[in-house]
Amino acid sequence: MSLPDRNNPYNFNDFLEWRRNVDYYRDDLFIQKALKHYTGDDFEKVDAAARSVSEKASFRWRDLSERMAQPEKRPYMMHYDGHHNRIDRIVRPGETEILEKEVFSEAIFSEKTPPWVKLIKMFLIYQNGEACIACPLTCTEGLVMLLEKYADSEDTKSILRHCKEGRDGDYAIGAQYLSEIQGGSDVPANLLEAVEEDGVWKLYGTKFFCSATHADYAVITAKPAGSEKVALFVFPSWLPGNKEKEIRNNFTIDRIKWKLGTSELTTGELTFNGTVAYPVGPMDRGVANVVGIVLTYSRLTVGLSAAAFMTRAVREAKKYAEFRDAFGVTIEQFPLVYENISRLEKVAERTTASSLKVYREFLSLGGGLNTSLAADEADDLKKKRFDVRELIMLYKITTAWDSTELIHEAMSIFGGHGVMEDFSALPRLYRDSAVNELWEGPRNVLLTQIYRDMKRVADWYDPAEFVRNILEGADRATVEKLEKEIKELMGYSDMYDMNPQTIDIWRRWDLLCAELFHTYQDIALYEIEHCIEGRS
Repeated sequence: MSLPDRNNPYNFNDFLEWRRNVDYYRDDLFIQKALKHYTGDDFEKVDAAARSVSEKASFRWRDLSERMAQPEKRPYMMHYDGHHNRIDRIVRPGETEILEKEVFSEAIFSEKTPPWVKLIKMFLIYQNGEACIACPLTCTEGLVMLLEKYADSEDTKSILRHCKEGRDGDYAIGAQYLSEIQGGSDVPANLLEAVEEDGVWKLYGTKFFCSATHADYAVITAKPAGSEKVALFVFPSWLPGNKEKEIRNNFTIDRIKWKLGTSELTTGELTFNGTVAYPVGPMDRGVANVVGIVLTYSRLTVGLSAAAFMTRAVREAKKYAEFRDAFGVTIEQFPLVYENISRLEKVAERTTASSLKVYREFLSLGGGLNTSLAADEADDLKKKRFDVRELIMLYKITTAWDSTELIHEAMSIFGGHGVMEDFSALPRLYRDSAVNELWEGPRNVLLTQIYRDMKRVADWYDPAEFVRNILEGADRATVEKLEKEIKELMGYSDMYDMNPQTIDIWRRWDLLCAELFHTYQDIALYEIEHCIEGRS
């Protein structure tokens, strides 16, 4: 019986007190078990690093992320100073600058930071959303890995040192500028021009989607004058001595875009007018190095951040269901709510498990995807590199899609509070996740690329064998069903002929790719739950 009470005593204090005190790593037994399984003898060191960074990510960095996300703190441009000098200053809240400095001071890309320590640090940091951190981190990682392979001048070596080990306590931030107005994923269609003038390369033209616009350095695609081939360059945002004077390296930030999500991170439109840049790698292999190195790390981060977003969303939704009561019981006791949370918890765990499994596969390659394969490379290693390349694309599109769907469902557990920006982080994670779906290749583009890759290698790698290799440990009936489906779809003669049959084939291809990776995720989760050693 409920009588009227003008001083309604209801409050959320118990739920909020729990949320304030959650430690992302210490209180997550699943990630501890998963990490122990995949890191083996290195677990003690990785575990200690995780506990240390989690004490920052779960509390101070969480609070900074929440405060900087307020609408009135959205970044904006100041194009000119008081003396009419063009400065293109990106004005960001103090919380963003503090968080950025503290996170990058973790020296995540230093020689002293082992790969698994780097991964778990990023996973815990990403539980706070994009927060003007996730994109800069992965862009810096891609820049570091690119320069690790190709830095061959004092300029590029200096940039590499600044990103990896810092300079007087300052760790550089990287970005990657690939997209132009005519298309983002169609990198070969880029028109930005690179001209060698008196031994110095300079850039001329425009880029249309430039995230982490505040970065110190950026990887950029451009075509050398008179060439149809895309080359890769890296350029500093300011030439030596000019950052303090706010004199940019001969480019302008024309405007900052208004985005659905990742709002704390600026994405701009840039015009280059003689920007000094340094070539990186062979001038005719820009596209290959973008895909094989830069985009590979970005796609790995999309998957890892999806796992992190899901983990936080499910954790908070589950606890809220235990707290919130309706009709005399807590809502967790409603069968539909119980089933919903149980299913979402499994999706989050299998996504995290697959993040670790894919990363282990990637690390096992040694040289990464190796965009310039040796002609005499052994067939089994050649196939393994192909497996990992396709797994990373499947990982990106599947986890990004699942993340948005999962957070949407998790928000529903909160009822009307689920869409309130000041009630929880879930609406912000939802918007960030929607952006991740499109970042580094939308679903339709990557599905098409996977199909083209399969066709390209069909003379030496049977698609059914690919299915067997990536799904080692899966139920035999499931594998045989997927083998049959992929062989049938790959046997279709013209996947680009616009007719009802072709459209249906592509629909089935989409479903097949989702089932392939969900099965891979189930294997990864099973390995952890039963402590089974997987293929390496």
